[in-house]
Amino acid sequence: MRYWLFKSEPSCFSFQDLRNRPNATEHWDGVRNFQARNFLRDDIKTGDRVLFYHSSIPEPAIVGLCTVMRQGYPDHTALDPASDHFDPKASPDKPVWYMVDVQADQPLPHAVPLAVIRQHPLPGDMPLLNRSRLSIQPLTSEQYHILIQLGGLS
Repeated sequence: MRYWLFKSEPSCFSFQDLRNRPNATEHWDGVRNFQARNFLRDDIKTGDRVLFYHSSIPEPAIVGLCTVMRQGYPDHTALDPASDHFDPKASPDKPVWYMVDVQADQPLPHAVPLAVIRQHPLPGDMPLLNRSRLSIQPLTSEQYHILIQLGGLS
């Protein structure tokens, strides 16, 4: 099992939006960065654990826990000209972009703001702390467990 941090702007898709979907499950589409795409296509597997991070708000924070329910498959929004995520270079034979399905497990008892994460002596090199704009970021098991403890879970 691997651990990940998925970023989303709550005005576009929030943790509560995910919880409101049937079975609290939705595909994570629209990722248009090649490094993040590679994670989605090659590395993220069913059963992996995800921290849901609200970004681009006054106080960005980790707000919930998710599980990957389906590993990488072609992102159909890239093929839809009516979609904000349309990519004319993508085709059914050469999909270019990928997505996974995630299920909301539970909100954290209290959000873990970026300011708190910055103050904590997390082990290793965490992309979030290096101003990475990647919407999909790997975490170590230790980082994941420290972050959920900061959010009030043991």
